[in-house]
Amino acid sequence: MAKKWRMNKGFILLAIFVSLGLLSLYTFTLLDPVDPSGKSSNVLVRIPPRSSTDQIAAMLEQQGMIRDDRAFRLYARFHNLDNRIQAGYYLLNASMSTEEILNILVRGKTASKNFTIPEGYTLKQITESLAAKGFIREPLFKDLLVNGQFNYAFLKDLPRGDRRLEGYLFPETYNIGLDSAEKDILNVMLAGMDRQIKEIQLEEKAKAMNLTLHQAVTIASMIEREARVDKDRTLISSVIHNRLKAGMMLQIDATVEYALGGHREKIYYKDLEVDSPYNTYKFNGLPPGPIASPGRESLLAAVNPAQTKYLYYVAKPDGSHAFSETLAEHNANKNKYLK
Repeated sequence: MAKKWRMNKGFILLAIFVSLGLLSLYTFTLLDPVDPSGKSSNVLVRIPPRSSTDQIAAMLEQQGMIRDDRAFRLYARFHNLDNRIQAGYYLLNASMSTEEILNILVRGKTASKNFTIPEGYTLKQITESLAAKGFIREPLFKDLLVNGQFNYAFLKDLPRGDRRLEGYLFPETYNIGLDSAEKDILNVMLAGMDRQIKEIQLEEKAKAMNLTLHQAVTIASMIEREARVDKDRTLISSVIHNRLKAGMMLQIDATVEYALGGHREKIYYKDLEVDSPYNTYKFNGLPPGPIASPGRESLLAAVNPAQTKYLYYVAKPDGSHAFSETLAEHNANKNKYLK
């Protein structure tokens, strides 16, 4: 009798082990990709905030991203991942396993989009560019430019108005989440400027030259709009600083363009009479603020001018500039290059 029980017990244990093995195999099969061929297209999936693992699993199964919602839940809970899934937009694929999908959701590797702000763009150009891409609602974006609250020290003393952030949206390529709102987009560009200010110690270098940070960014913006080749940046900076020290009008064409509201292929004498504080042919000293978004090299040039006695420069056909110390030399350069 005991021998028979031992035999039955052995069969029972074997059956249990076989059943567990089959169950394990079945479960792992359910974790495999829905489409192992690797030919499936990406699908944009939104994980809403505060979604439970059960809700996420059901949604993923409904959208054909996983084989079985129960297997997804069990795997997530077994690996302590169910409370770590992050909300957002994700690009998922039916060729991904449950493990791969969970890894993406837990890492928060959300789907994103890119935009590039070229150096020298104005607020107007930045707004138009983002609106054309469908990244912003223009009226809301413009309102935030004037009234938005942003936690950056360099914004504290800026003049109020629709040009408040002119020059402070740093020009580079940004990668943002698909669900980024207008304020998020402004914040990422302001953070870009904040990083530059700190990395190149712009405020400290400006102070050493008896300039405010705002004045340094204003000078950098003029350099950005005037320079066409990198080697000219510090030389143009030297002309601006030398003229300021001498009490001369800056007479920078780019400020006239800004006062007129946009780029001009040619500046005429009548344009020089535009009644605007940004017109450096009519008003002495620096304009009230930046006229465009300066890049890193222009920011550096603004507080690191070349040591020259240059007071004038004129554009050459190749985009570079000819510099001179005297009006006579400047007139000679104009006769040579402006034909």
